[in-house]
Amino acid sequence: MHLKPDRRTFLAGLGAAGAALATMGATSPTTRPRSKNSDAIVVGMIGTGGRGTELAGSYAGMSDVIVHTVCDVDATHAKAGADAAERKQGTRPKIVDDLRHVLDDPAIQAVVIATPDHWHAPAAILACEAGKHVYVEKPCCHNPQEGQWLIEAARKHDRVVQQGTQRRSWPGNREAIERVLAGDIGKAYLSRGWYNNNRPMTGRRTPASVPPGLNWDLWQGPAPRCDFTDNVVPYKWHWYWNWGTGEIGNNGIHALDLCRWGLGVDYPRKVTAGGGRYHFHDDQQTPDTLSVTYNFGDKAIFWEGRSCNPVGFEDMGFGIEFYGDKATLIVDGGGYRINDLKGKLLHKQTGVANNEVHIQNFIDCIRSGQRPNADIEIGFKSTLLCHLGNIAYRTGGVVNCDPATGQILGHPAARALWGRTYEPQWKPKV
Repeated sequence: MHLKPDRRTFLAGLGAAGAALATMGATSPTTRPRSKNSDAIVVGMIGTGGRGTELAGSYAGMSDVIVHTVCDVDATHAKAGADAAERKQGTRPKIVDDLRHVLDDPAIQAVVIATPDHWHAPAAILACEAGKHVYVEKPCCHNPQEGQWLIEAARKHDRVVQQGTQRRSWPGNREAIERVLAGDIGKAYLSRGWYNNNRPMTGRRTPASVPPGLNWDLWQGPAPRCDFTDNVVPYKWHWYWNWGTGEIGNNGIHALDLCRWGLGVDYPRKVTAGGGRYHFHDDQQTPDTLSVTYNFGDKAIFWEGRSCNPVGFEDMGFGIEFYGDKATLIVDGGGYRINDLKGKLLHKQTGVANNEVHIQNFIDCIRSGQRPNADIEIGFKSTLLCHLGNIAYRTGGVVNCDPATGQILGHPAARALWGRTYEPQWKPKV
């Protein structure tokens, strides 16, 4: 992306939120924590609401990483992220509210992006251009076009870009996929992924004043501008198309990523989707109930998401299952089990859900120059399944695709959702 704002305008225009952050007494780390390696990778956190604060603690707790700067447009979130990092590494990160301060800092080698979905790819593209390696939370893009641009940016600038689909690195999940690919359940022809929750009502969008400490303009960033309402920030932005990707992009990506990996498939031939907003009657745009079938010719993936009923398959709210002509493999948290065709347990393997192993893979690849486990090209193929499911749902239920590229065939209304319109200042360019 080529965004070269006037430096005086940029630095003078940080606004009230920047002033609020300054009053927190944030300072840049002046000493290396005693527990850190001398060649620790210096990281900047971009987005520290919820997941970002968790990641700040995880990165800061590693011996070969220093969290140097925490950036969030919400002063409360920024403080939480800095607190989490300081507890783990012993020194307090610098706090800023504009990601350009992170990208302009030559001391920072890598960034971690855990913003709302609409910022993921634009921020990652800017980071690649700035010479930073990138750990970007799932989904890696808000729409398919952004994912293509992000791959282009990563390759153009030779940056390591890891998507935060951490199950790619969990040892038990990797072993499960290896067994499916090795034929231990016979020919695997079908995979099912699901996610179930009991989420509250989204409510009606009521105009409200922007809370103190929130830079609403920077929060919106690349998205077309909307007036502030009281049911978007925090978290409920997930359920509006302007910023979010619904439950399939929020949690379905984790299941679909393993489903696609275990079946050894890339792009579907046909995507069929159905569902709706059934439980509550409010302003939520994304479905609370969604079923998607991905047809790959000789294999298929079924996805089901239910946001307002927590009961799932196999007595699990989240899961992945592979069906073969000899047996069935169920991914069970960090482990898995295999049943024969009569349901008899043949093998059970426990495992640990260890997110740090995925982070370590990213850090190791920065040092080695190798591609990470969830390299952006891999991440985008799985994220594309989420987008195609949403696009099919939004445009009549069926989308046909080129199985070589994933591009939508025909269907102008569906193709129109391949990209989006942008606030001009933040439109991505590679």
